[in-house]
Amino acid sequence: GAEMSAEEKKAMREEKKRQKEAEKAAKAARRAEEAAAAAQAAADLEALSTGIEFLSVESVPQQQYGSYALIQSKVDAEKGSGRKFVTVESLADVAPTSSGDGGVWVRARVANVRGKGRCVFLVLRQMRATVQAVLNEDPPRVPKEMLKWCSKELTSESVVDVYGTLKPAEIKSCSVTHVEIDVLRIYLVSKAEPLPFLLEDAARPESEPGVHVLRDTRLDNRALDLRVPAHKSIMRLQAAVSALFRHKSIMRLQAAVSALFRDHLAERDFIEIHSPKLIAGASEGGANVFTLDYFGQPACLAQSPQLYKQMAICADFERVFEVAPVFRAENSNTHRHLTEFIGLDLEMAIDEHYYEVIRTLDHAFVAIFDGLRGKFALDLDTIQKQYPFEPIQYKPAGSNVVLHFSEGVEMLREAGYTLGDFDDLNTELERALGALVKSKYGVDFFFLSRFPSEIRPFYTMPAPDDERYSNSFDVFIRGEEIVSGAQRIHDAALLIKRAEAKGMEVDTIKDYVNAFRLGAPPHGGAGVGLERVVMLYLALPNVREACLFVRDPKRLAP
Repeated sequence: GAEMSAEEKKAMREEKKRQKEAEKAAKAARRAEEAAAAAQAAADLEALSTGIEFLSVESVPQQQYGSYALIQSKVDAEKGSGRKFVTVESLADVAPTSSGDGGVWVRARVANVRGKGRCVFLVLRQMRATVQAVLNEDPPRVPKEMLKWCSKELTSESVVDVYGTLKPAEIKSCSVTHVEIDVLRIYLVSKAEPLPFLLEDAARPESEPGVHVLRDTRLDNRALDLRVPAHKSIMRLQAAVSALFRHKSIMRLQAAVSALFRDHLAERDFIEIHSPKLIAGASEGGANVFTLDYFGQPACLAQSPQLYKQMAICADFERVFEVAPVFRAENSNTHRHLTEFIGLDLEMAIDEHYYEVIRTLDHAFVAIFDGLRGKFALDLDTIQKQYPFEPIQYKPAGSNVVLHFSEGVEMLREAGYTLGDFDDLNTELERALGALVKSKYGVDFFFLSRFPSEIRPFYTMPAPDDERYSNSFDVFIRGEEIVSGAQRIHDAALLIKRAEAKGMEVDTIKDYVNAFRLGAPPHGGAGVGLERVVMLYLALPNVREACLFVRDPKRLAP
């Protein structure tokens, strides 16, 4: 045929160019679409694997792995989620899981993570015990993404919940040597920030070659340092020495309450601690502190061991208590206030709900009441002659009355008292509520929970459904408050936010806040005034009758 003209050739070239550009654009659009779909899938996966809540075994989370939402005692207070957590130490005596048997739930720290082929190996540590946990890629049972997530998100010292079956194994590097956990579910409870030092370096004997951590560095990061098994054992021995030196006091009843409190908790694996009473800032952020000059720098006497017992929980002591003096610079000359008294304090890791602390205290108080009645009848008779009193009324351990603050407010309003939803209870209202509870339930001993956030300390966990309320409680005997307790905030960012909202200088509590940056288990606790317990148990008119040498705003001697 005829040759193409120059114009036709040009037109043809331009057409080919247009086609190429169109193909290129289509390819780029396809790539962008694929990238967007991949990004969306990653975002969906990210959304699925954060903010997870495990509230009931009847409604198991769709996602097998990921980060929990902050544990704020959202589960049913009585039933919990239905999961039963076992201790790592107990696995040493457990046989491998038979087919058809269920798995085990463990909450522990991640001591070590390493990937190898299509597996991820974890060493989980709890107190002194360690166990190996393994994720074997096996879709859909254990998807590939689950292994990737573990390798990326699980930092050393983070706290995790692990569910899996027990498989026979020979693991010489762990304290549980005959089984390992074949992981089916894993959730991040509290993520640890980068560590100032490695625990294996802090645990290395001076005589061994390798990296050693300076003592000052360890003491600056004591909550982490105390996770070293040998350092924790030193504290256990200190508690044992203290128990061996216990002796009879002039005030037998007061000594008995203290001894019964100690013995009951020690039997339940609580470790007795001894925290410092000379501190740099106010323990609870209040103004009621005794200040002093500490070699040229300002210091004060501790209002409570609050911050230290929480740091002990962050150091994996799991359950601690202390019997020690507490100092309050409150110019209150009432029948129940002292400026120095003996505090009975406890703190414990919780699995799911702060009512676990309430139940612990319920059992502890019943053990004290039963112990006094059973072992000190002669002393009670002697006291009865001079200070006649009605025996205290209470229910069996585990079944004592727990009311919500709002229920207490409602009972008071029905009885003709005027108060707002979020008003604190003064002495008159406490006594009135005690009388109403006695007439309705027939008891002198009860718990009031879910107090307004505004009237609780900065470290109190807000309620999950309404942050105007908090996961807190008081214990009452004969219409007077003797215990204050709560679930604590175990998230550093939320802790700073609450401290600032209360007008505190965050810098004064930085050591405390930093203890929560290296993975912190959910926990709660309470403080009890020993002299107040004795006063109210015996229905004494004044707390000074239950005190060996009184310290109040007007008395500094003898």
